[in-house]
Amino acid sequence: MKPHLLPALFLASLLLAACAGPVPGSVAAETTLPLNRAWVDGRQVQYITTDISDAGMARVAGANFVPRLALAIPAPGRPSIVERVYKFPGKEQISVFQSAPLPTGGANADRSYSPLWRIVMVRWLRPAAVRELRSEEEVLAAEERGELALQITGIVANCPITRSVDGLALKGVR
Repeated sequence: MKPHLLPALFLASLLLAACAGPVPGSVAAETTLPLNRAWVDGRQVQYITTDISDAGMARVAGANFVPRLALAIPAPGRPSIVERVYKFPGKEQISVFQSAPLPTGGANADRSYSPLWRIVMVRWLRPAAVRELRSEEEVLAAEERGELALQITGIVANCPITRSVDGLALKGVR
């Protein structure tokens, strides 16, 4: 090996090791984020919120304000990487997601799942109709019956699901 390459190889190995995770025997770093729940097809999932494209919503959620997330909303007729999340601003219930990874983790086979969600505000029009909705189909059926109104916003949130409908969780989730 050429001696003049040794410093560069040493630096490269240090950088690669830093990306690999904690060094054995070192103090492990940990991040704790608020855990949220949502409905997907009648079953609950757990998720975290890390980033939101709306400043006010980001402040309330304790998330990063990331205006560029709104650029994930496609032009009409273009494929999208965002799913819809139905949010109840009156706090009548937890949110409803379109999809979830299945199974949870690296073997996910649901190609429609994305952790980027376009927020759709759900407002009940008839107080007597208020009840818990547990799937996108239930939300859309209630809209069709005139029980609620949907407002599609330009707000995108990054909310990865950490425990899916299969009950399995990502590594590190308790």
